[in-house]
Amino acid sequence: MAEKPEDKKKEEPKKDDTPKDNLVISKHKVKIAGKLIKYTVTTGTMVMKEETFDKDKDAEIEKARAQIFFIAYTRDDVKDKSKRPLTFSFNGGPGSSSVWLHLGVLGPRRVVLNEDGTMPPPPFKLTDNEYSILDDTDLVFIDPMSTGYSRPVDGEKSKEWHTFRKDIQSVGDFIRLYATRYKRWLSPKFLAGESYGTTRAAGLSGYLQERHGMFLNGLMLISSVLDFTTLDFNYNNELPYILYLPGYAATAWYHKKVTSRLSFKEFLKEVEDFALGEYTLALAKGDALPKQNREKIAEKISRYTGLSKEFIERSNLRINDQHFFKELLRDRAQTVGRLDSRFIGMDRIGVTATPEYDPLFAMVNGPYTAGFNDYIRSELKFETDLPYEILSEKVWMNWSYGVFENQYVNVAETLRSSMTFNPYLKVYVANGYFDLGTPYFATEYTFNHLMLNEKLRKNISMSYYDAGHMMYVHKPSLKAMKKDLTKFIKDSI
Repeated sequence: MAEKPEDKKKEEPKKDDTPKDNLVISKHKVKIAGKLIKYTVTTGTMVMKEETFDKDKDAEIEKARAQIFFIAYTRDDVKDKSKRPLTFSFNGGPGSSSVWLHLGVLGPRRVVLNEDGTMPPPPFKLTDNEYSILDDTDLVFIDPMSTGYSRPVDGEKSKEWHTFRKDIQSVGDFIRLYATRYKRWLSPKFLAGESYGTTRAAGLSGYLQERHGMFLNGLMLISSVLDFTTLDFNYNNELPYILYLPGYAATAWYHKKVTSRLSFKEFLKEVEDFALGEYTLALAKGDALPKQNREKIAEKISRYTGLSKEFIERSNLRINDQHFFKELLRDRAQTVGRLDSRFIGMDRIGVTATPEYDPLFAMVNGPYTAGFNDYIRSELKFETDLPYEILSEKVWMNWSYGVFENQYVNVAETLRSSMTFNPYLKVYVANGYFDLGTPYFATEYTFNHLMLNEKLRKNISMSYYDAGHMMYVHKPSLKAMKKDLTKFIKDSI
């Protein structure tokens, strides 16, 4: 018996579950330096694909691997994109989203804090950022894997991206894809990174050149760390004890734990000379240092840091950063911050060796989190129920530096090589005097040991601010930073 047509089952159309870009475009305006700037914001996720070998097809195929979240700001009145600078920005961690530079200094909207950077009472709010650099450059804020709204596609595991090498590759490949899709290959290009973001930026300067043939005009390194040797307090590494000393002295000066007839900068210069002179020689001698010399060194350190001579001698002349945070203001039952030592904390008990928390993060976490979560939906009209990962602990706790096995992480050589192959590459370095996460003196040491050709040293410029790691939370430093960044961008093109 023949089948009736109606007896045949209708085939359901196959559902297309291929990941797709999810972008929202909105229009805005802001007044910067007294001039009205109209701009477009592109917000959302871009699908990142990688070539993989398909055994069944016996061929290379493109496979979706990740969905990277970004926010791009482009000025509307630009007729020739090839003359308009483009800056890609990210923060550090590793495991941090791009929110800090985005809503702190670079973007057209800014989190409202008190003048000194302390937290105002909640509820928090945003305001137009008259110190944004959007008048000078278009901006693309990138959230690396597992930060912000960036996630792997179904079936992929995020931990693959939580490595030094894969992180640089994925961010670099995003930059290439963005420049391709939005026709920005001929634009002057910059990278802006903060903290570990400076490590990433230096690594990217090499990766973009070597893998994609993309040459940059400049790097903006904010609170820089390129050589982890300068920061790792270890029994067989004397460098951090030497390079943190001027930062300790600056902190002691700020909290009035030291007295000097010299000005602040003159005082720091004296400490710097001591650190690289007498102190370095003393540590190099180790236990062979004569007792008389040891006492003399301890007395000087005490005079510069505000710590007691007895504490310094018990510390074997070597002041660990965590101990300093707890000890300096112990008599006041207070601690000083790592990221900004101007700020003070209050621990449950005063007899422990290390502080319980960092006061700067406690000040900024709430305002930035609330500000971004409202901004993304209310103003940029991007909607998702995913949590925006401001700072992902699971990332930085499990980060792999496998490529640097049995050695300290160091991208200073990558930067030197990039500047050598591209002699037009300029580097701006922002330092906070009260940053004890990436101290200014450690940064100076790194750049003084780049072994860079003398002709290229003029391509490096450094600025110093009376604040800490996130110097832009301090209103006077934010104003100064705007001027410095504007000058750097113009000088670099």
